[in-house]
Amino acid sequence: MPHFVLLCVDKPDSLDLRMATREAHLAFARGYGPSIKVGGPILSESGDMAGSLLILEADDIAEARKFNAEDPYTKAGLWERVEIRPFRATVGQL
Repeated sequence: MPHFVLLCVDKPDSLDLRMATREAHLAFARGYGPSIKVGGPILSESGDMAGSLLILEADDIAEARKFNAEDPYTKAGLWERVEIRPFRATVGQL
């Protein structure tokens, strides 16, 4: 099954929104079980959460986009920008 990278960058000064929505986001992500190969926050230079990176196993890019659209972070308006790209691991394992 194909993999997709989701690179999501938070809007400036949105840490409070991220924290207020975090538990709903994590519960949503847990619902995808082993389809999420790796995921976690991108950090600012000062160590604060400033975005998210996910590698998602999905049937196609439409399914990856649907995942993003249903994410509580997306619904809350957290992202400044989102990139969703097909991904193939050549080093390491997923």
